[in-house]
Amino acid sequence: GGATAAEARAHAERIVRAADALDGTVVADPAGIRALWRVREDASGTATRSADGGEAWPGWEDCAVPPAQLGAYLRDFRALLAEHGLRGTPYGHFGDGCIHVRIDFDLLSTEGVRVFRRFSEDVARLVVAHGGSLSGEHGDGLARSELLPTMYGDELTALFGRFKDVWDPAGGMNPGSIARPARLDENLRFEVLPRERVDVAFAYPHDGAEGGDFSAAVRRCVGVAKCRVEGPSSGPGVMCPSFRATGDEQHSTRGRARLLHEMLAGEVVTEGWRSTEVKDALDLCLSCKGCRSDCPVGVDMATYKAEFLHHHYEGRRRPAAHYAMGRLPRWLRAAAPFAGALNAAVRLPGAAALAKRLGGIAPERSIPRLAPTTFTRWLRGRELAGTPAVVLWPDTFTEHLSPSVGKAAVRVLDAAGVGFTLPPGRVCCGLTYVSTGQLDQARAVMRRTLDRLEPALDRGLPVLVLEPSCAAALKTDLPELLADDPRAARLAASVRTFAQTLEECAPNWQPPRVDRPVAGQTHCHQHAVLGDAAERRLRERAGLTGELSGGCCGLAGNFGFEKGHYDVSVACAEDQLLPAVRSAPEGTELLADGYSCRTQLDQLAGGGARHLAEVLAEALEPADSEA
Repeated sequence: GGATAAEARAHAERIVRAADALDGTVVADPAGIRALWRVREDASGTATRSADGGEAWPGWEDCAVPPAQLGAYLRDFRALLAEHGLRGTPYGHFGDGCIHVRIDFDLLSTEGVRVFRRFSEDVARLVVAHGGSLSGEHGDGLARSELLPTMYGDELTALFGRFKDVWDPAGGMNPGSIARPARLDENLRFEVLPRERVDVAFAYPHDGAEGGDFSAAVRRCVGVAKCRVEGPSSGPGVMCPSFRATGDEQHSTRGRARLLHEMLAGEVVTEGWRSTEVKDALDLCLSCKGCRSDCPVGVDMATYKAEFLHHHYEGRRRPAAHYAMGRLPRWLRAAAPFAGALNAAVRLPGAAALAKRLGGIAPERSIPRLAPTTFTRWLRGRELAGTPAVVLWPDTFTEHLSPSVGKAAVRVLDAAGVGFTLPPGRVCCGLTYVSTGQLDQARAVMRRTLDRLEPALDRGLPVLVLEPSCAAALKTDLPELLADDPRAARLAASVRTFAQTLEECAPNWQPPRVDRPVAGQTHCHQHAVLGDAAERRLRERAGLTGELSGGCCGLAGNFGFEKGHYDVSVACAEDQLLPAVRSAPEGTELLADGYSCRTQLDQLAGGGARHLAEVLAEALEPADSEA
């Protein structure tokens, strides 16, 4: 450290020069610092997946040898792995001779457990031969206590037992550890899981030897607990907003994964997919998808929640919110011709309260206004300039609730010389059906969409999706629900955000200069699935400076509108988004590409947030904006 950044850097560079190391560097830029810390923080989770997607486990997590013996020990250790047909990724504390390693043990089959035991006995002898300790940091516990005679001898190990009996004659304190231990291959965590594959709707392509293994998906969680960051968070991540809001372990990604594990095991949670314990824990999951990218092992709780709700309510009556908001595209299409009358009706005394009660909507929420004219109706009859370079996706939110975003995107595309076409007929990503677990209907909607979009896919046209949540659904949910349809993967690969489209189709176009600071929200689905590098570059070229907040806005589609979720929704917004908006200087441009994020800001902070397309369209020269 130092009194100034320059002084701190000078100290760091002097340390690098003085260190007896082969090489060294000083990293001072914030992005590089974050990346390095993430490598360090995520190592114990990342190492649980091998390069080919195989599973690896702790067990020999921290055996240690004198540092002078490290090279010889590691060579012998690698040879021992090869002898047993195993692979492991070592990491951590090499300077102290303490080696963390995750090894691809097969802990599901009888033969795999035998290999685990034989290897453990051999490596214990190897560590002792190099003058080391079976545990260098975390203790012996249940995992290695049986092997202590290898290190201490039978006589001293027996003395441990006699000592324990003096102080704990009833054997009630930590039984089975150190003194009279259980076998190291007893009570393994996966022994209780079903051996047959669970019948599921999603493909889970990266889980199991051939994909499709829900048990393997749940096994991803190894308890690293990055999801248990106490709010407000200090980083740009999203995971896990409900834990940040409640501080309750059952509302963390890890807590939910453990409950799903117990559901599959059937010993503690005994009702399977009908379990109320799992339903209650998943109730406050915002389906933000943050864990998909922020969790070191890619636990995807949004998908697990949709899967659970699909089975939990199969053949049963669903909550009112599932019918009202889960089938939102259907209701909005039916309501479109009567938008003016419906907008007026909900302002009548008692009408809004009745509508919210019937629809399972939180009474604290305001019902959004329907657009008097839908986006595609506004666009109908306009002459679309040039040969189509992209398909402009009329998502439900842009079509019925915020057509101003679509209009602005059209103006910018015209100014950039990017021709576009609309899909032939009605299309939908199926997002609202997925988030409420109505997966049969989601698949039907998605297949109909693929049928209508197939000609554009055959032409190789990118698909520009203005709403990040819809883009993420097309990139992930659609191919994972329709894994049997090759068109699904083609559509997923075709999806582009607004900024990606401009960068790809009009690389030399210069956006108008806005020259204002920004605040607001990077949509959590964009963070988790799509990435925002192109958006950052576009903002920079337009002179929009500063950072958008991470986290989740708390509305998260239907979540923040559902009865009983309002307080948690607000708490999530207070984690990062609302403080960032309140502290923004006057004249700051509020950006939120997601409809949910803009709605949350409208209802909690007085509005003013816009899609990036709207900001650029406003800044165009009049001649361009009328093109």
